[in-house]
Amino acid sequence: MIARKPINPASNQDAEIGTATRTVAGLTLVSRVLGLVRDLVTVRVFGDTAVGSAFAAAFAIPNMFRRLFGEGALSAAFIPEYTRLADSDKDEADAFASLTIGMLALVTGLLTILIEIALLGVILLSSDAPERVYSLKLVMVMMPFMPLICIAAILGGMLQSHNRFGPWAAAPILLNLCIIAAALPYFLLDNADARTWAYPIGIAAVFSALLQVLWSMHALRGMVRWTRLVRSARDRTRVMLRRMIPVIIGLGTLQLNTFADTLIAMYPNWFGPTLLGRPYPLDESSNAILFYAQRLYQFPLGVFGIAVATAAFPTLSRHANNPGVFASTLRRGIRLSLYIGLPATIGLWLVRTPMIETLYGHGGFSADGIARASIVLAGYSVAIWAYSLNQLFTRAFYATGNTRTPMTIAIGAVLLNLTLNLTLIWRFREAGLAFSTAISAVAQSVVLGFASRRLVGGQPLLDADLVRGLLRILSGCLIMGSATLGVIWAMGKPASWAQNAGTLAAATIVGAAIYGFWSISTRMPELRWLLARSTTAGGTIKEHTDEQHTP
Repeated sequence: MIARKPINPASNQDAEIGTATRTVAGLTLVSRVLGLVRDLVTVRVFGDTAVGSAFAAAFAIPNMFRRLFGEGALSAAFIPEYTRLADSDKDEADAFASLTIGMLALVTGLLTILIEIALLGVILLSSDAPERVYSLKLVMVMMPFMPLICIAAILGGMLQSHNRFGPWAAAPILLNLCIIAAALPYFLLDNADARTWAYPIGIAAVFSALLQVLWSMHALRGMVRWTRLVRSARDRTRVMLRRMIPVIIGLGTLQLNTFADTLIAMYPNWFGPTLLGRPYPLDESSNAILFYAQRLYQFPLGVFGIAVATAAFPTLSRHANNPGVFASTLRRGIRLSLYIGLPATIGLWLVRTPMIETLYGHGGFSADGIARASIVLAGYSVAIWAYSLNQLFTRAFYATGNTRTPMTIAIGAVLLNLTLNLTLIWRFREAGLAFSTAISAVAQSVVLGFASRRLVGGQPLLDADLVRGLLRILSGCLIMGSATLGVIWAMGKPASWAQNAGTLAAATIVGAAIYGFWSISTRMPELRWLLARSTTAGGTIKEHTDEQHTP
C-alpha cells in the first residue's frame, strides 16, 4: 500500500480559496477585457459630453441597486444560510431559495414600477429642463435592468454555494457583448446621433440581464428543485430580511459612495451651472469623466480583489464556528488581497496618464477630459487594496452572523466620504470625489481590521506569518514600482497615440514581470495558493498532496 501524507486542513483551505479565486478571477478577467472593449466603443459614441454623463448616470442607478441587493445585502445575508442548508438539508435549502427568489422578484418589480412612475412625474414637470428630461428618460429605459440583474445575482450566489464559481463569473460577458453589439452600428451609419443611439444601447443592457437570469437558471439544473412549498422557510427568510438593512450599509459602502459621487456630478445636468447663486465647480461632462475613470480602477478590483472575497465567503461561512480554521482562512484572504491589491494600486497610479490617453483619447475624450480623467483615476487608484480588504473583512463578519459592526463602521465611512465630497470638489473638481472615496475606504479598512480581531476567538489576526508575508509583498511592490517608473521615465513624454500605447505596454509588462519574478524567486506562498488545486469536491476532502507552506 502506498502511504499517503496526512491531510492538512489549513493547506486545503488555501487550495480551495486559490482554486475558486483563480476561477472567478480568470472568467472575470475575460469579462473585464470585454468590458474594456465596451467602454472603448461607448466612449467614442458619447465622449466627455452631457450625453455621456446622462448615459453613465442611467447605467449607474440600476447597477447601484444590483450591487446593494443582488450582489450585496441580500446575497450576503442569503449565502451563509443557504450554504449551510445545502450541506445539511437539501429540501429546506430548495424551499429557502424558492421563497427568496420569489420575494426578490416581487419586491424589486414593484420598486421598479414605483420608480418609473416617480420619474415620469418629474419629467412631466420639467418641460423647461431638456437635459434633465433626457437624462431621466434614459434612467426609465434602463430601470428594468435592476430586478432582472438582482435575481440573476442571487442565482449566482446559489451557484457559488455549490462551489460552482464559473457560470456566474462568466455571466457579465453577456452584458458586454449585448452593449457592444448595440453600439457598433453607430459607426456604420451616416450622421448617427449619439443622443438618440443611447436608447438602443440601454435596451441592450436590459436584454442582457434577462439572458443572465436564463444562463444562471440553466447552470443550476440538477442542483436545486424549485418548489411552492415554502412555508417551512418563512421564519428563516424573516431572519434574513432583518439582517439585510445593516448589510446594505456595511457591504455597500463603496457603492453608496460611488452613487453619491454620481448624484453630485450630475447636479449641473439636472439643476444647472450654479448652486445658491455661486458657480458650481463641476460641469455637464464631469459624470462621464468620473464614470469612465471608475471603470479603470474597477478592473483590477473586480478581477482580483472582489474575487478573493467571493471565493472566501462560502468557506468562512462553513467554518464560522471553528475559530482556528476561520482565522486561518481570513489571514490567507488578507494576504491574497494585499498580494494583488497593493501592486495594482501602485501600478495603476503610475500608468494612469498613458492609460487614459491610450484608451479614451483619439476620438473619445477631449484633451481637457483626458487631463481631468487622469487626476480622477489617481484619486481612485490609491485605495484599490483598501476596497479589496473591505470586501473581505465585511464578508467575514457576515459569515459569523454579525451585521451590526460593519454597518456601524460603514455609516461612519459614508458620512466621512460625503463630508469630503462637499469640501474637496470646490478645489479639485471631480477629482475631489475620487480622493474622498479613497480616503474613506482606507479609514474603513483600518477600523474593520481592528474590529475583526474579535472574530478569531482571541487569536491574534496579525500573526508572525502575516507580518512576514506583508513585508515581502511591500518589498516586491517597491521593486516593481521603481522598475515601472524607470520605464516611464526612459520612454519620455509621449507625443502620439502610438507612443502612449508603447509606454503603457512597456511599463505594464515590465512591472508584471518584475513582480512575478520576485514572487517566484522568494517563493511567495500567495502565488502558490493561487495556482494550487482544490482537494475537495462537494465539501469532502478527497486527496492532499500539498505541503505546509513556510513563508
